[in-house]
Amino acid sequence: MAMSSRILVADDHEIVRKGLCALLQRGPGWGICEEARDGFEAIEKVEACRPQVAILDVKMPRLNGVEATREIRKRCPKTGVLVLTLYESERIIHSVLEAGARGFILKTDAGRELVSAVDTLAHGGTYFTPKVSNTVLKGFLKDQRGASWPALTPREVEVVRLIAGGKTTKEVADLLGMSVKTAETHRGNVMRKLQLRSTGELVLYAVRNEIYRLPEDAHDASIAA
Repeated sequence: MAMSSRILVADDHEIVRKGLCALLQRGPGWGICEEARDGFEAIEKVEACRPQVAILDVKMPRLNGVEATREIRKRCPKTGVLVLTLYESERIIHSVLEAGARGFILKTDAGRELVSAVDTLAHGGTYFTPKVSNTVLKGFLKDQRGASWPALTPREVEVVRLIAGGKTTKEVADLLGMSVKTAETHRGNVMRKLQLRSTGELVLYAVRNEIYRLPEDAHDASIAA
């Protein structure tokens, strides 16, 4: 992560916010640009300081983390949202992915996973801890097992594989010898064909359909996107 990287931390419990900030001090050059106590405050402060990563608790007063994520992604699409929660239910995971979060970890895993997750999001990736990855793959996708998906062209498959592997749109364009605009068009066509609403859902589709394989190392069970 670059020396100028900024992070916002939002949680309604001050002791939790301070604990997260303390964990993030392990990242050299990382700066906490703002702290927020609820979803509305998080949105306002993200717009003001434009952090690379916004860390949001799911349960916050006035506006919860899922709704705040959706609004932040709309107003500040370059900010990667990492959602923290005590729960790993399929409903919550589904809601977080639909809202556009690029990371989802359990608070109980924060001591081990937070620094890696923030670093991954700051570099354009998507991060799930092993527990959440298993829940996603076993639960979130179970209603899709019998689905009949529209066929992707070979070029679209390559685009999906590279995005799932953590490549940016520019990197996809460079690797495939096309313009950035063409790469964006391919990506848009894929999202439209598959009726997907977020990069996280695209990565999950790639994993389920064996276009992209998760890393073997369970400790590094992040899904790059």
